[in-house]
Amino acid sequence: MSQPFDRVFVGDVVAEGTILRHGFVAARGERIAAIGQGAPPPAGEVLDHTGRLLLPGLVDGHMHTSSVLGWAGIEGATRSAAAGGVTTCCDMPYDVPLPVTDAGKLAEKRGWVERTAHVDVALYATITKTGGVDAIPELAGGGVSAFKLSTYEYDPVRFPRIDPPTMRAAFRAIGRTGLPVAIHNEDQEIVERLTAEARAAGHTAPIWHCRTRPPVAETLADLAIFEVGREAGAHVHIAHSSLARGFDIAAAFRRAGGRDGFDATGEACIQYLCMSEEDIVRLGGRGKCNPPFRAAAEIPRMWEALLAERVAYVSTDHAPWPVEAKRDPDIFACPAGLVGLQSFAPLMFTLLDERGLSPVLMARFCAERSARLHGLFPKKGALRVGSDCDILVLERGDFAFEEARIVDRPELRWSPYHGRRMRARVAATVLRGALIWDGARVLATPGTGRFVPRQTR
Repeated sequence: MSQPFDRVFVGDVVAEGTILRHGFVAARGERIAAIGQGAPPPAGEVLDHTGRLLLPGLVDGHMHTSSVLGWAGIEGATRSAAAGGVTTCCDMPYDVPLPVTDAGKLAEKRGWVERTAHVDVALYATITKTGGVDAIPELAGGGVSAFKLSTYEYDPVRFPRIDPPTMRAAFRAIGRTGLPVAIHNEDQEIVERLTAEARAAGHTAPIWHCRTRPPVAETLADLAIFEVGREAGAHVHIAHSSLARGFDIAAAFRRAGGRDGFDATGEACIQYLCMSEEDIVRLGGRGKCNPPFRAAAEIPRMWEALLAERVAYVSTDHAPWPVEAKRDPDIFACPAGLVGLQSFAPLMFTLLDERGLSPVLMARFCAERSARLHGLFPKKGALRVGSDCDILVLERGDFAFEEARIVDRPELRWSPYHGRRMRARVAATVLRGALIWDGARVLATPGTGRFVPRQTR
């Protein structure tokens, strides 16, 4: 007889595009060794989640753990990820005080991940405003999952705008590595001009954040980056499209084709699937993110794009700022970014369920497809034999999302979804076969998480 498994997890298993009712996932060590239905096989430990959904641990392809606190922010953000069923975080490079632009910075950040993370972490890299293209090969060789550049400047050092000639050279170099390059897609000149005009006229109410960053600021940037990518032979990825038109533009460029290596994709952050301009009026600074929320009519168009599979994946763009910084009545004085990791799984399930859609789509768009783009699949992003045993356990019901339950630092315990009724909660999270969240407590400790290098190109 074969040896018993180390652990068996029982429940309704979301795997390979279907739901196995009364199923099980069996682990040996850190990996999945068997998946099936019916009576669970012998194991050292059986964790019975009968009636609950077992999904692949989510792979959040877009977050900023270190924009405020520096790398010390990795600990709290990944603790929140564990409580939210996110087992792999793909972290952006725009860190305080300096971004990840060379092999030395990458090694330093990797060390912080290995010492402080509660879940596994993949890393983006970027380039300096000038002179940074030469570092691209060594960063790719260091295992980053993707690169990130911006058409809009938040800070000339930490988060610079990359001008078109430099972007062209960077795209060529990145294209040769086989990695994707994600772009923050807003046109600087349009945003700066409209913001200056609004402030001069005294228009500082929350809605003016949306009015000074109109849709054309986003789509103009989309067109520019894909045109450069087409000529350079790079996989160019919109880091966050708040508009269905962004996915249409990407699809048009895919059809047109380009130099070998060219691809055009984009992701939808979850807030753009459920939040509108009315929400920033209600939330004030707590609803400020870039790109901003759009008109309510955009939400069904975004869902149409997702269901047509024009969306690469769904992410959070988690960017936690202290709540005090979000309370300024001048919307332009508030930093941009939302807290979203711990609400990701229950909110995505709720949005699907409200529309009569299957949780299979959650596994596809919040785990598998993000893992694929970041070169982590099938190690991450799937419940299948040989994959890491990363499991999100969802309990269906009627729950209110309470920001006080967020397990990050106290000043970061706020949410734009506070009080929202959710149709599920995260009952457990499993990382590489080990229980790291039991529905009430994070059981992982700093250093439980690991750096996950890109597996494929």
